[in-house]
Amino acid sequence: MTGQVRTVDGRVAGRRGQATRQKLLDCLSEMLSSSPYRDVKVIDVARRAGTSPATFYQYFPDVEGAVLEIAETMAKEGAGLTELVAGRSWVGKAGRQTAEDLVEGFLTFWRKNDAILRVVDLGAAEGDKRFYKIRMKILNSVNNSLADAIKDLQSRGKVDKEINAAAVAGSLVAMLASVAGHQKGFQSWGVKQAELKPSLALLVHLGVTGKKPAK
Repeated sequence: MTGQVRTVDGRVAGRRGQATRQKLLDCLSEMLSSSPYRDVKVIDVARRAGTSPATFYQYFPDVEGAVLEIAETMAKEGAGLTELVAGRSWVGKAGRQTAEDLVEGFLTFWRKNDAILRVVDLGAAEGDKRFYKIRMKILNSVNNSLADAIKDLQSRGKVDKEINAAAVAGSLVAMLASVAGHQKGFQSWGVKQAELKPSLALLVHLGVTGKKPAK
């Protein structure tokens, strides 16, 4: 934590204040994992953190403000998803590995941040530009790298130049996000995680290269 963490009225928070602020965020994260977002109240977060609503309001304007803090931190972590695609090969067995690593990393990130991502999706769907920007920041970390990968394959004559790289990349990322958010639902269809990943990797590889992955 840095000394630049500030209270709502602009004062720099001290070490204890920073610790209290972080504890409130941690407790809120835990509550979002077990309670609907709309049901989480300031008094409940404060009680769980062992402090008062007045203390909560020193650091956040409301629950939504605290949620946005958690979401921004998650988005920064999500920027690391770029590494799953950027500079990776999509040719031969290496291409298959790239597709598998992307699927594994994307699904893992979504499972880890499932609770806050549900809130982000809800806010974005309701037209809240703050949540929409956070969602796009996460998706762009993969979308832009995928589009670049497709353009690179096109420049080397390995993918039809008539294909719109941005459209394909966007479609694949939208598919990944939808599947990632529906992982538990696949179980009701009799699909296990071990079966989902290779199937999704196949679709991603086909989308990027137009070919089945090498065995």
